[in-house]
Amino acid sequence: MTNFRSKTFLSDLIRKYMPSRDEMAGNKYLAPIADRFLSPELWRFTRRSVPRGVALGLFCGFIIPLGQIFLAAFLALPARANVPLSALVTFITNPFTYPFWVVVANRVGAFVLKVDASVGGVANDEMASGRWSWLIELFEAAGVTVFGFGVLAIVSSAVGYVVSGWVWRWMVARKRRKRLNRMEARLDERLGTSEG
Repeated sequence: MTNFRSKTFLSDLIRKYMPSRDEMAGNKYLAPIADRFLSPELWRFTRRSVPRGVALGLFCGFIIPLGQIFLAAFLALPARANVPLSALVTFITNPFTYPFWVVVANRVGAFVLKVDASVGGVANDEMASGRWSWLIELFEAAGVTVFGFGVLAIVSSAVGYVVSGWVWRWMVARKRRKRLNRMEARLDERLGTSEG
């Protein structure tokens, strides 16, 4: 069974599957900004960088379908977010989950916009009844879906920031409690032995 005692469980898991700083330094696309990009502060797991990395990764994962890892990594520089975490979280949208998210984004966009076909008036009726009706419907569905992805990007990044900040604090507090309990037990053991 996996040991969840350390607050670094998540960081160890991310380090296992993400490219190392040295591998990224060798990337030809990152060469112009490698000195800033590979700054150690962007690779540490801290109470500020973790929520920023999660929020940034969720935003980039939903806002563009391709290249979201590079966008998240580049945006992590000015945001001072954790680079590996922001890149990893973008995998919420991947080729396997993307069809699901397209449907969700379409439903969210339709709910928020409350798209009604009669809003356009006579011109819309003329275009929708003609031979181009399938194209009009396609553009409407695409627009609603794109808007839905925008809503998902904003809402999920805000929720991700709050939840990851809370989880980080909970993990640190739990580790601190365990450490204090161990220290108290050792102290009681020493005091019990010295009195006996």
